[in-house]
Amino acid sequence: MLPKPKKHWTPSNWASWKPFGIGEQYPNNFWEVFRAIWLSRDKLPYTWNILNKGVCDGCALGTTGMKDWTLDGIHLCNVRLRLLRMNTMPAFDPVILEDVSQLQKQKSAQLRDLGRLPYPMIRQRGEKGFRRVSWDEALGVISDRIRSTTPDRLSFYVTSRGTVNETYYATQKAVRAMGSNNIDNAARICHSPSTAGLKAALGAGATTCSYKDWIGTDLLVFIGSNVANNQPVTVKYLHYAKKAGTKIVVINTYREPGMERYWVPSIVESAVFGTKFAEDFFLINMGGDIAFLNGTIKHIIANNWVDQSFIDLYTDGFAQLKASLENQSWEELERLSGTSRESMYAFAKMVKEANKAVFVWSMGITQHECGEDNVRSIINLALTKGFVGREGCGLMPIRGHSGVQGGAEMGCYATVFPGGKPITPENAAQLSQHWGFDVPTSKGLIAPEMINAAHQKEIEVLVSVGGNFLEVLPEPDYVEAALKQIPLRVHIDIVLSSQMLVEPADTVVLLPATTRYEIPGGVTETNTERRVIFSPEIPGPRIGEARPEWEVFLELARRVKPDLADKLAFADTAAIRQEIAQVVPQYAGIQHLQQAGDQFQYGGSHLCFGWNFPTADGKAHFGVLLPRQRELPEGYFLLATRRGKQFNSMVQERKDAITGAMREAVLMNAADAVQLGLKDSDRVILKNDLGELLCQVYIAPIQSGNLQVHWPEGNVLLDKGKRSLEGVPDYNAIVRLEKI
Repeated sequence: MLPKPKKHWTPSNWASWKPFGIGEQYPNNFWEVFRAIWLSRDKLPYTWNILNKGVCDGCALGTTGMKDWTLDGIHLCNVRLRLLRMNTMPAFDPVILEDVSQLQKQKSAQLRDLGRLPYPMIRQRGEKGFRRVSWDEALGVISDRIRSTTPDRLSFYVTSRGTVNETYYATQKAVRAMGSNNIDNAARICHSPSTAGLKAALGAGATTCSYKDWIGTDLLVFIGSNVANNQPVTVKYLHYAKKAGTKIVVINTYREPGMERYWVPSIVESAVFGTKFAEDFFLINMGGDIAFLNGTIKHIIANNWVDQSFIDLYTDGFAQLKASLENQSWEELERLSGTSRESMYAFAKMVKEANKAVFVWSMGITQHECGEDNVRSIINLALTKGFVGREGCGLMPIRGHSGVQGGAEMGCYATVFPGGKPITPENAAQLSQHWGFDVPTSKGLIAPEMINAAHQKEIEVLVSVGGNFLEVLPEPDYVEAALKQIPLRVHIDIVLSSQMLVEPADTVVLLPATTRYEIPGGVTETNTERRVIFSPEIPGPRIGEARPEWEVFLELARRVKPDLADKLAFADTAAIRQEIAQVVPQYAGIQHLQQAGDQFQYGGSHLCFGWNFPTADGKAHFGVLLPRQRELPEGYFLLATRRGKQFNSMVQERKDAITGAMREAVLMNAADAVQLGLKDSDRVILKNDLGELLCQVYIAPIQSGNLQVHWPEGNVLLDKGKRSLEGVPDYNAIVRLEKI
């Protein structure tokens, strides 16, 4: 049993003795509540029902109403509150799209605020804007174009914001019925290296533990992850973890203020005095994770701190890892990690002293050219002491979207079928037998490859459910040029985005979608801890002619393949869940979810429980990893781009409430600034061979030689050609800095 949190107040954990953190920089979560009420004041009863009966729109924590399965009490965060208005806002007047010249100058945040997309609309080359059309005409235009080309020239992309399992499943089935595997989703550009790394090492491609394991474990480590900003409701878990005696450690390029201390609004003690979270920060270079963790393991081995019994009985590859580490010099590990041998020893000693530990990581680990190896380095460290498959232990690639976990598991992926099965002739044949039509056997185009193909005029049709390639992928000018080459672009969404307004090569169609709360029969989502949660339909206002995406894709497929019409129909979402349970074995039980509060956690609370690993040999596998070699020219800096007050690419504020930095800020080490004669607010230009970005210096506790800027602003400095093995773009760069 894990230790329980202390019930009495714990002054040693307080962030400040000043009541309510007066004068401190942190989010005013109470203001977020009033802001949400004010924005949705025209639909308050409906808004309350969404909050009280719905699931979380924000991070992949997963709730029913304002409760979850980890702690008692209210669970509500500012991310969910910020997204709430998208579910309650009225429709915009379609007249505003008759001439898009002025709208093209607006940012996506301004476009979202215009309101919901109410009707199908179409724009053809040479026209100033869009005109309203019927669903029949819109789907006719799309199906005619699809029939006139070949499946290899089709591409489909599904975002993770608000997207549900039923939509993922029905969409990929429809696309494969049309003969293509060119379908991908947002999981591709965030945690696909995590899935690949975990499957290769453990045989299981999802988080191995539950959120409950955070509270009372000996050591809780965050690597390249800032939950205070991206999954803010989890700070409640961190508060109680501290009260249960858990040591919290952060390995990162920047000493994230929210991971150091936070004022948790739903806990009186923390709301008044705040809570100190991380006891230690290990600041490393951007991309220095493997070097730092290899050095840590090198210390653990040298001091015989490993769990040799676990290694001998349940793992393979340790001897090869040990031999490789012996050939990696301390000087090299220090240079590449950006920190000292002594710091690695300090962290190794913490690992040694822990009987249980949980490792949490996110985009700071995966969105690198070596993302898969970064993940494997964390797994290597956990395996040295058997920190997996038991209570208080685990490996958690924490998700940032409430809909993303189910995407690949439903098969909405260019490289796997439902259930994560590889695309092989054998698996295709099995799926063909189940569905009653031929399933394509070749791997499809992943998201970045779709854009490259479009640039080469090899894509005839792009159908994008949500998302915004223009603001997500590197080299936005290249992306825009690619979009302009696609004869037919179809954008299915609830609001406008900048990529919809890119000039058409021939035709652009906009289709209005429902929110998850408007879908008849209710739907499901899968959260970070593999919990499949029912999201009920919430009675209330409906927008124009908006339709659920799953219905749209199946009707489209029936038009393209009328001979398969009887095989491409579901009576309702419950019927979809029935089929999911048959096709995706780990989701057996989804067919029983019918009302608010219904849920189950596939695989149980711990994958690989009892050290039973679903690999070919039944063992966990260490990986031999070499740190990424990088020579930094004189006068250049390492640059990371993923940060800001935003939800993925949806920018919500110019100022980050946690850091105090504005959108134009470049976070910089104080000593580096002094050396270059710079001070706060000085204007500078970041440059490389791809582009340049105008910024203002913001002195911050960041590792020397490193910089951070906001995203997607920093995309102009990123190289589209740098991707991980799984296709995740490298959202980091090397730049030089010039003072204006």
